[in-house]
Amino acid sequence: MSKPKDILGILFQLVVAGLAVIFTAYLLPGISVDDFLTGIVIAALLALLNLTIKPVLIFLTIPITLITLGLFLLVINGFLVIIASMIVPGFTVDSFWWALLFSLILSLVNSLLGVSLGEGRFY
Repeated sequence: MSKPKDILGILFQLVVAGLAVIFTAYLLPGISVDDFLTGIVIAALLALLNLTIKPVLIFLTIPITLITLGLFLLVINGFLVIIASMIVPGFTVDSFWWALLFSLILSLVNSLLGVSLGEGRFY
């Protein structure tokens, strides 16, 4: 059974990831997030997609990932953002290129927030 401290840590990381989603969406005109709760839902869904679907996609695309020296992983991240935009109402992505840029900047912002707050990445 999880300790209350562990649950609070997960909730804190989720809130930080939601803030990262809101901030990244604010920076990019092709991305729209309705409110903070939507940002938290997006962060949780992206974490879930990264835990479940991403490993399968990486395995299925090993040849092209090797040929592109790992750059195809960026395409997979953009694809996961597109999937999240289809599932979460209030989260819109104008095109695949905005999704790709969103995933890059979100990773950077989340890493910076995690380092500055002394926490690990949520996803």
